[in-house]
Order: sequence, then C-alpha cells, then structure tokens
Amino acid sequence: MPLNLDVPSPLQYFASLVQSDDHFPLLEAAVSVAQDEYPDLDVEQVLGDVDQLLARLKRRLPTDASALQRLRALNQFFFRDLNFGGNINDYYDPDNSYLNAVLKTRRGIPITLAVLWLELAGGMGLSARGVAFPGHFMVKVNLPKGQVVIDPFTGQSLSREELAERLEPFRQRGGLVDEFEVPIGLYLQSVPSRDIIARMLRNLKEIHKTQQDWLRLIAVQDRLIILHPEEWSEYRDRGLALAEQGETGRAVPDLEIYLDHAEDALDLDAIADRLARLKRQKS
Repeated sequence: MPLNLDVPSPLQYFASLVQSDDHFPLLEAAVSVAQDEYPDLDVEQVLGDVDQLLARLKRRLPTDASALQRLRALNQFFFRDLNFGGNINDYYDPDNSYLNAVLKTRRGIPITLAVLWLELAGGMGLSARGVAFPGHFMVKVNLPKGQVVIDPFTGQSLSREELAERLEPFRQRGGLVDEFEVPIGLYLQSVPSRDIIARMLRNLKEIHKTQQDWLRLIAVQDRLIILHPEEWSEYRDRGLALAEQGETGRAVPDLEIYLDHAEDALDLDAIADRLARLKRQKS
C-alpha cells in the first residue's frame, strides 16, 4: 500500500514558519518567499549554502576572538571577499528579493543583504539586529564599547552625523524639524523578524503593483495576510488585485473584511462603491 505523504503547499509551509514570534526562523522564512517564483526551490539547500559560508568564516578566527575582531572579519568576508553588495544596475529586479538569487549573484537590496548578513553575524555570536531606518534598511551591532550601524547595501559603517544627514530629507518631507524633531535613536530601534519579512514582501508588492502583475501580487498578499492577519488594508489590496484578475468571487469577501474593520479609513466610500459594482457583476 503506497504511503500517503501530504506535502504542504509553499503557503502552508510559510504559515508554519511564521506562526510564533518566539521561534521565528528569519532566514528560512525569507528563503521560502522565493517559492512563489521558484516552485522547485530546495529551501534546505539554500540554508545549507549559508551554513557553509558561516563555516568558512569561522575557520578564519580563533575561538577567543573579540566581538570587534569577529565583526571586522565578517565585514571583510561578506562585503569584500564574497563581494556582496547592492544591485545598483537593476534595483527593482524581483530577484533582489529572493535569497536564492541573491546568494547566486551576490547582488540584492538592503533588506535581503541584511538578512544574510544577520544570519552570519548571529552564527558568529554577535549581538546584531535589523533596523527599519526610513527608506533604507540597516543593521546594527552592539559591542562592549558601543553600537555600530552598517549599511548592508555598501558595507559602510555610519556615524551619527552621517545617519542624521540621511534622515534629513525624510524629516523635511514629514515636517519633523525644530520642536517636532525626533531623536535619532528612535530611528535605530531593532525591528522584529516578522516585520523584516513583511518589509521584504512589501518591496515585492510595490514592484508587482507597478507592473500590474496581479497574479504575482495576489501571491504576495496571501503571505502578508498570513503574516499580519489583522492588517486590514492587506485584504483590501488582495481584493482589488483579485478583481483586476477577474476573480470576483474571491475579491468580494476580502473587500467586505476590509470594510467591516477599517472604520476610519479615508477610502471607505470608494471601496464600498467598488464592492457594489463587483456584486452586480457577480449576480
């Protein structure tokens, strides 16, 4: 009698990875995002490739190396020897958001480069976290003599003056100047792993939305809703993408969920109007 092995779908697998904040496997969840684009992707193989990089890095240092020595060795290995860096020639290529592709080309966007760097940093025993800096994801490391903030796109360590300079356009746009100025430390707070994956997915979301690639956008929305089931705007965006794809029957419940929960949203009338038109199409 043949064995009936139920293999989880990529979406079910993703859901199993992100169900708990206490045991959130950042690298594995990030790699699994690529399964929508690469259905035959071997996630374990990609994780194994990163483990091999870590083993190579560890062989470079004595076991009693200081935190600063470990950080320097990591940055030398990652940014210079392996030549990981930002894809400045094609920043909006979706492959920049897929870890298997980033490992192969050694080119990515700040957040995917950060995920790889953070995995290696953690394996080296460094106290490293991601930072949701406005417009550009960063990483930071706590050392005995202070904190180091690094731009994963370039490998550059940034002083507080340089960070303040990068913040200036954001502050000007938001009117956060003079008495409304926010201390720079607030922009350097650690971001949870769940939010790192959400930011990765929202990068893909913007690309697919710009290209009006509704099928790929729906796949991203499926993951965002699993990740943040009470982020009601994600239901709206999936519903609108489903409507564009001609899937009225699936679009209607998503828009209804949004209208039921997003009480103070500015677009309620517009979405209600769209929903009414979809229901007329359906009947």
